[in-house]
Amino acid sequence: MAEFLVKMADERGHVLEQVENGVSEKDVRERFVQKGFLVYSVRSHAGLLALTLFRRRRRIKADEFIIFNQQLVTLLKAGLPILLGLDLLRKRQRNPYFRSMLENIRERVKGGELLSEAFEAQGHGVISRVYTTTLLAGERSGNLEEVLSRYIGYQRVTATFRKKLIASLVYPSLLVTALTVMLSFLITYVVPRFAELYANLGADLPSITKGLLGFGIILQSYLYLIVPGVIALILLVIIWTRSEQGVNFIDALRFKLPILGDIWMKYQVAMFSRTLATLLSGGMPLVPSLEVSSSAINSRKISRTVQEAAKRVREGRSLSFSLEETKFFPELAVEMIEVGESTGALPTMLNSVAEFYEEDVQNALTAALQLVEPILLIIMACVVGFVLTALYLPIFSLGSQMH
Repeated sequence: MAEFLVKMADERGHVLEQVENGVSEKDVRERFVQKGFLVYSVRSHAGLLALTLFRRRRRIKADEFIIFNQQLVTLLKAGLPILLGLDLLRKRQRNPYFRSMLENIRERVKGGELLSEAFEAQGHGVISRVYTTTLLAGERSGNLEEVLSRYIGYQRVTATFRKKLIASLVYPSLLVTALTVMLSFLITYVVPRFAELYANLGADLPSITKGLLGFGIILQSYLYLIVPGVIALILLVIIWTRSEQGVNFIDALRFKLPILGDIWMKYQVAMFSRTLATLLSGGMPLVPSLEVSSSAINSRKISRTVQEAAKRVREGRSLSFSLEETKFFPELAVEMIEVGESTGALPTMLNSVAEFYEEDVQNALTAALQLVEPILLIIMACVVGFVLTALYLPIFSLGSQMH
């Protein structure tokens, strides 16, 4: 999903600016028009890197949000009014940004807005659409505490799964970082010292040594240009990856990667299934749940696939048949969803699909990393061996000449 900066006015004429995730500018514009806003402009957020980085620093941590909801459910079950509960939780909140946001939400609820509307007004870049839709379902059914409890369970499972994935990637990341630092040190510091030594000795150097020394000297001489150039290139890549073209390219590339593409697909299917199950369990109808789930998926390709399936479901077709027609969803997931529909236990089966693919992703990632780690170690050994051989080969030649 790309990020867009939306400039709009509400029914009172107040002009607002908000960062919003969406598939395209048209999708974001239609979303706000349907809510009754007068949309002035929708611009790609790619060029506003500083604002993006600032907004990300303000973002609420997942653990903070889970704890807030746990405390809110406890207060609601104890019989406290929502306004009093929000006031108590606002005073206890240590995150200044989250505290100010809760204060804004409290004022909106006090002014007559629903809790779901007050959270939705904060923007989907901060509060997920899944959460606001879950709140709305709880308010409509009159069972907000139970719906929020299901959402907390959903957040706990997804947070735990993400943490496991991140933990699995720590060691390979450390190896790559160590290799980069070591090579930078050897090429920019050690190699030029050897170049000075061999120049003073007037030794006849092998071609491999000449090439390495020449590369090291050039790198050290133009370091003041190379470092800013690399930084500028990284910033340009970051900006491009936030643009619509960049998001589409990277999304398509992820599915084409060997091994990792299959893992990414299964991860997205697991997240979609878990989200849809949570919304259906909260009492939301199938079509709105599909639409919300599509906006919560990280992959544009799967998001569009789910949107297409939602259109077919609205026309009266089954969910399993609609997903099968897209020819993108895994066959096993479609079959399990079909069983859930036929038995009238779709939310339960969707949770089973999520659990199956989460475990499959974990196992596949573990197996892939077990292969990646020795490959990285072998590459490190080969690179270091090549550098050391190129540097010390003339010394061995000089030693043999002295004898």
